[in-house]
Amino acid sequence: MYAVIFKAKVGEQDEQYTEMVARMRELAFEKYHCVDFIAVTEGDMEVAISYWNSEKDIERWHRDVEHAKAQMFGKQKWYQEYQVEVVEIKRKYGSNY
Repeated sequence: MYAVIFKAKVGEQDEQYTEMVARMRELAFEKYHCVDFIAVTEGDMEVAISYWNSEKDIERWHRDVEHAKAQMFGKQKWYQEYQVEVVEIKRKYGSNY
């Protein structure tokens, strides 16, 4: 299993941002087999972690035309700065929740 960790310093987040986030989540699950997606915002920082079964799905997601448009808007106005990390999960444990 893999995770994509997106960390950003938030810029202007308008109604278009809210709509785009909903569409990107829907697209990730329906077309690219995203397993889970969690996002939190604290102050001006946002962290989103998505989980995937394969790197191939992550790469296809990254190249998606709609996702590329969302990335462009993100760079232009929604985020002041951002960082993306793709990691492989070697071990997972904990209680059921």
